[in-house]
Amino acid sequence: MTCLAVLASFYVRFDAAGLEARWPALAVFLPLFAFYASLVYSFFSLYRAKWRFASLPDLSSIFRAVTVLALSLLVLDYILASSTFYNEFFFGKVTIALYWVFQIFLLGGPRIAYRYYRYARTRHGANVENATPALVLGRAHDAEVVVRAFESGAIKKLMPIAILSPNASDHDQSLRAVPVLGGFDLLEATVAEYEARGLRIGRLIVTPSALAPEAAPDTLLARARKLGLPISRMQPLEEGGTIRLAPIEVEDLLLRPTVAIDFSRLEAAVGGRRVLVTGGGGSIGAEICERVVAHRASHLMVVENAEPALHAVLETLAALDPATQVEGRIGDVRERARMDRLMAEFKPDLVFHAAALKHVPYLEADWIEGVKTNILGSVNVAEAAVAAGARAMVMISTDKAIEPVSVLGATKRFAEMYCQALDAELASGPTRLIAVRFGNVLGSNGSVVPKFKAQIAAGGPVTVTHPDMVRYFMTIREACNLVVTAASHALAPHASPDQDRISVYVLNMGQPVKILDLAERMIRLSGLEPGRDIEVAFTGVRPGERLNEILFAREEPTADIGIPGVVAAQPVFPPLAEMRRLVAEIEAAVETEDRARLFAAVRRAVTDFAQGPAAKPAAPAPAGAETA
Repeated sequence: MTCLAVLASFYVRFDAAGLEARWPALAVFLPLFAFYASLVYSFFSLYRAKWRFASLPDLSSIFRAVTVLALSLLVLDYILASSTFYNEFFFGKVTIALYWVFQIFLLGGPRIAYRYYRYARTRHGANVENATPALVLGRAHDAEVVVRAFESGAIKKLMPIAILSPNASDHDQSLRAVPVLGGFDLLEATVAEYEARGLRIGRLIVTPSALAPEAAPDTLLARARKLGLPISRMQPLEEGGTIRLAPIEVEDLLLRPTVAIDFSRLEAAVGGRRVLVTGGGGSIGAEICERVVAHRASHLMVVENAEPALHAVLETLAALDPATQVEGRIGDVRERARMDRLMAEFKPDLVFHAAALKHVPYLEADWIEGVKTNILGSVNVAEAAVAAGARAMVMISTDKAIEPVSVLGATKRFAEMYCQALDAELASGPTRLIAVRFGNVLGSNGSVVPKFKAQIAAGGPVTVTHPDMVRYFMTIREACNLVVTAASHALAPHASPDQDRISVYVLNMGQPVKILDLAERMIRLSGLEPGRDIEVAFTGVRPGERLNEILFAREEPTADIGIPGVVAAQPVFPPLAEMRRLVAEIEAAVETEDRARLFAAVRRAVTDFAQGPAAKPAAPAPAGAETA
């Protein structure tokens, strides 16, 4: 194409005599110039651009490369025009300008033509395969991503035929040949109009902008369900992933916008390291394992005491085709010797301790099991991580640990304090021990959202413990990304000595959600009406529960660490020697099952633990409840 552009410019510019005079020199010049041009094209990455996805950035690279070549010809022409050489211009400014135009056309034209060919073939294939007509809901910048994904073949067997946008400036426009008909209020009319034309819309594709609070997604989804249309959402292009459609879940509509995650920071903290996750088969542990694999850890050991849960998470990780070497080991955090052996063999750089018993009412009844796992198990993991020389041990804690009123909260707070005391003792050592607190996560085993879904599907009633019960919520993915972010902060060097000793991190959970409002919203999102189609029943506050959760203790000063979504606190704890004496007393009380002695020892550390009377035995845990 370079040679052709040069010859074309000479042919257009000069008559036969001019061409004949220049031809001998041109025959020598062309191969040299083609070689030089190949170096320029390589510098501007023209050889690496995939023609199928040719776009404005590719045309910009062509423009810059050809401009460099044209300027090079201009400089060469002035050199040749000197008295040392021809004493006249060999190319001339008109010839160089013609070359610039021809070269851009010859490099850009085939790319655009090939892209159009692939685009036309994709559209033809979609029509031939009887693709399902789809209506895209969202602003133009989001809808274009969906249309492009259809053009490239990333979305198959669907054909976007129209767009509805909440942005008035998008209306009556055309986006990549797909019309933007109007706002969301035209949903029913649009479906009816296309059906009258003999084209039945079979799918709604909802973009992130259609799920924003100002777009009233509750009303939109309820109207779509009344039309009986299947709904898919466009998954965010997170971490460089490809566009995908997924079934829309109620959880997608229940939260404030998620915190922007600095994935380069996470990859710097985890990439190339050896990571061990306890409780890796639970909902939190399994997601941490996926985050670790996504951020390219060199090795991952998943420790889990439930064989089915271990098998499930290993199968999920294998399906991701990770570069990380993943292995699973059966192990109980209650067994100190087993934890010591596993960590001594594996020699982890990072340990994420997610193993725990977490259901409040069951731990009120089986308090001794909660103490064995949440206190003694955490002590075992912390000591084993230090002995193995890990760089950091991250304990997953809970907002219920602050001013606790339950066995869960008290055991988690005690475990936090032990890790903080050990971290302070090792101030000059290689290992950091931190705790990360957060509230409820949507979709975790035994959480309220799956429970409400099942109750709505069964026709109700939806059971709420108390009309004023309030909780914090966030997604599992966001929580686990922020857990790894907190670990990265703990491992980084800091200018301030105060930040070096931070060992408690609290995730920003946004505004608390009233459980009654959550239940009623989920009922409406299912196309039903609370109190008419589905009853809401109040069952009473369960043992160990309180109406509101707290994120920081009164005596814990908070600190802004400059990371969105994460706040730190300066911990308050007894000395390590005192904590070890209390652990020994707790172990003795566990052996004799002496509840009074055990919680007296816990209360000497967790002084704000306000436990009520012993709870009656609870019913067996439902299927799917998470354990260590």
